[in-house]
Amino acid sequence: MRKVSAAILCLFIGMAFLCSCAGAGQVPDTEVRVLVIDGRDSFIISLKGKYTICEMGSDKVLAEGPFLSGVVSAAKNGLILGRKEVGQSAITIKVVRDGNVYIDSRRFRGAIDIIKKSDGKLMVVNRLGLDEYLYGVLYNEVSHRWPMEVLKAQAITARTFALYEIRQSKGQLYDLRNDIYSQVYGGRTSEKWATTTAVDRTRGQILVYNGDIFPAYYHATCGGYTEDAANLWNVNIEPLKGSECGFCSDSPHYRWSKDIPIDALEKKLKGGGYKVGNVSSIAVLSKNRSGRVDKLEIKDGFGRSVVMSGKDFRHMLGPNEARSANFEITLRPGIVRIDGIGWGHGVGMCQWGAYGMSRKGFKAAEILRRYYPGAEISTIDKIKM
Repeated sequence: MRKVSAAILCLFIGMAFLCSCAGAGQVPDTEVRVLVIDGRDSFIISLKGKYTICEMGSDKVLAEGPFLSGVVSAAKNGLILGRKEVGQSAITIKVVRDGNVYIDSRRFRGAIDIIKKSDGKLMVVNRLGLDEYLYGVLYNEVSHRWPMEVLKAQAITARTFALYEIRQSKGQLYDLRNDIYSQVYGGRTSEKWATTTAVDRTRGQILVYNGDIFPAYYHATCGGYTEDAANLWNVNIEPLKGSECGFCSDSPHYRWSKDIPIDALEKKLKGGGYKVGNVSSIAVLSKNRSGRVDKLEIKDGFGRSVVMSGKDFRHMLGPNEARSANFEITLRPGIVRIDGIGWGHGVGMCQWGAYGMSRKGFKAAEILRRYYPGAEISTIDKIKM
């Protein structure tokens, strides 16, 4: 949840640029705020190079120096950085060019905001330029050894998704998380030559539909046909209605199986608020156009039953247990057997399909046209944020 005290929230609203304190450097045209730590009691920070600590949202300098390393934790009246106590609950740290910021041994570009929330837990937000952010994303989303055309397609898609989230998050404390629920971001530690080159070669390029950005979702392996976003979320546009793939059969995630103990399933059902126990049968009732489970029914030995969507069933089990909603399910003595196809929610670009297309000579633009039909490649300067 994106909640902190009202006083801290006021410092963020309307804030669109990096801290203007000494050594902050040139402000990027488009800034991204990435949540990299949340709900922690402490973490380790290391600043290598001249640094400046500012009061969040102002140019008031609280401290500066050539080097700082230690544990960051909450104090009664603010924060503790190593042996230095700062009488503020929200600060910005910036090092000069060629300096380095490390958080728990991971290196980051840009500015670091540290916030003590109302519950005393710590939040860390990395603020940096859009393409600098993408440098730290691509390596975590696709292999840097893949052909350049698929890396370029991924860069355009990830840039579009990030911009959409920036627009949706105005007035919030951050734009994206650093995990699978946004885009996996690892900071400067995750940068590789090939993925950085793909970002640079597509600089400013985005996907638009009817002249505007949209949530350019993507996933690992579709299994033959991508999903209609309307089946999962409140998104109903042509580029996300689903399309035939036919290029991802070489994915190691194309087919998968999972055996789940009955008692483990019953525990998850109980934890999800479903009133069934002593499971006696599980049956797929219907599938949608993409082959994914629309509805399934679970019955128990007490005559009770529950009908749920494939999406909810997958969410209940966890995305690594049920890798996709395209599956068959069989009840065996003490075991629920799931045989599935694909990995991920299935919406938008199939990454392994894009890889397969690139291996056959397709260019980035052709890859994007297949997975986002009706969308066009445009540039950031042509949209209104």
